[in-house]
Amino acid sequence: MAKILVHVTVGPSDPTKAALAFFVARAVLEEGHQLALFVAGDGVSLLTADSAASVQGLGTGKLSDHFEAINAATAEIYFSGMSAKARNIAPDDIILRGAVPGFPNKLVQLIAESDKVISY
Repeated sequence: MAKILVHVTVGPSDPTKAALAFFVARAVLEEGHQLALFVAGDGVSLLTADSAASVQGLGTGKLSDHFEAINAATAEIYFSGMSAKARNIAPDDIILRGAVPGFPNKLVQLIAESDKVISY
């Protein structure tokens, strides 16, 4: 079992890539690997209920379906506190279960601890 970090910075303006990022994160869990997820930049906008309900990628599925699968599993989930604050997204607006604010040093730590890193 590998620890795989999925780092998401793409936002709702690219729904196919955005949904793909979480589709891959979901696949990490389904394949029995340990998922670490760090969402930053425009990606934090995806973590709200409105985005989850409206973002759907071409061939990459509905964001809400991927969130549901990720919420049903155990994963290490972080979002950039600075990115969220800059976009007026409060921690209570984040719908991924167990997601906590993280700063760049946490991202660096996750990269160092992971076997593989995938960025979107």
